[in-house]
Amino acid sequence: QVQLVESGGGLVQAGGSLRLSCAASGRTFSNYAMGWFRQAPGKERDFVATINWSGDSTYYADSVKGRFTISRDNAKNTVYLQMNSLKPEDTAVYYCAASRDRARGYHYWGQGTQVTVSS
Repeated sequence: QVQLVESGGGLVQAGGSLRLSCAASGRTFSNYAMGWFRQAPGKERDFVATINWSGDSTYYADSVKGRFTISRDNAKNTVYLQMNSLKPEDTAVYYCAASRDRARGYHYWGQGTQVTVSS
């Protein structure tokens, strides 16, 4: 089992920045690819970004490319999502997730952290 706990959400004005953190515990963190997802009210959960086990490969949804940066610190068992130039449409609950094989999906999820961007 892997336990994931997100933090860093909050209320920010459009154009502002936030950094989300996701602390992992349980099994060896560096064995897992990590991802960030988000779910806005009344909408499905959408992919935001992912990073491989070593941190040298990342991939982003088009909607956040150039504004968000995913990174990880395996020594601290933590993955981050730096969010810049935030827009009201970025408002959502943000979830981190862990996967041993992304082709098979993400198997472990955090409880989520709310991000609200005001216009």
